Amino acid sequence: MSFYFLSFKRNKTKSDLFLGLLLLSLSIRIGKSVFYNFNPLLSKTYLQIGLSACFLIGPLLYFYVRSILQNLNYSFAKYSLTLLITTIIVFGFLFPHKEHPSIWRGIIYYFINIQWFFFIVLSIYEAKQIFKKLATNRNQISYHETWILSVICGVFAIWLSYSLAKYTSYISGALTFSFSFYISLLLIYYAKNKSSISVINKEKYVNKIDEKLVKEIQEQINILFETRKIYTNPDLTLSIFAKELNIRPQLLSQFINDNLNKSFTQFINEYRIDETFLLARNYFGQ
Repeated sequence: MSFYFLSFKRNKTKSDLFLGLLLLSLSIRIGKSVFYNFNPLLSKTYLQIGLSACFLIGPLLYFYVRSILQNLNYSFAKYSLTLLITTIIVFGFLFPHKEHPSIWRGIIYYFINIQWFFFIVLSIYEAKQIFKKLATNRNQISYHETWILSVICGVFAIWLSYSLAKYTSYISGALTFSFSFYISLLLIYYAKNKSSISVINKEKYVNKIDEKLVKEIQEQINILFETRKIYTNPDLTLSIFAKELNIRPQLLSQFINDNLNKSFTQFINEYRIDETFLLARNYFGQ
């Protein structure tokens, strides 16, 4: 999944990159736990790599949540991660685990847990409106909001399992990771299907699209255009665009025709023309 989001996913967004790096860091941490559980004589180098990855889990979770909510300064995030990774490498070089095991098992391990939990709290704060919606009106939670909730809760469950590992089992973190991953997939699948069914039901009983649904579709289009500029795809069709919005092509066509008084081709070409003029102006410096 990490390699998919980092390398193979088409039309990657910044949030996809943060999610890919988050899954990679979790996988390194979990992998170390699994190997160490079955081989207590595992090289201290692998233990150091696994613990070092833990330093990145919290910040990557926080940056992922802020990026998907479109509330992130990417330059600051890039600088912070670069500084953090550099610090981890330098510290690991000066104080390797095999020569200073007491430091890594003591102060470093506790600092990791505190730092990890701190960023979980920050992530929950950033997504407070989604959690509020979960408590008051969970039926209104969207597909993307389900993603955010699943990731935050999954990471928190893994942190909790490691924090309580001395009372349970060291491999509990790996088991929690698997459990959280499968539950997240089920929740996302359910949310996606529910969203599709909801749209179909709305269309059954009204000839004109409800104003609330019109606003939701427009917001989804704005987000999609701003984050991915999908209109620049020369192979874009009404069906492909509707699939990206997770709605039926008939509903999208009705929205464009009735609410924008345009055809799909006119609608997309207007954005393409604006983009061309913007590029030309930037190129000629005017």
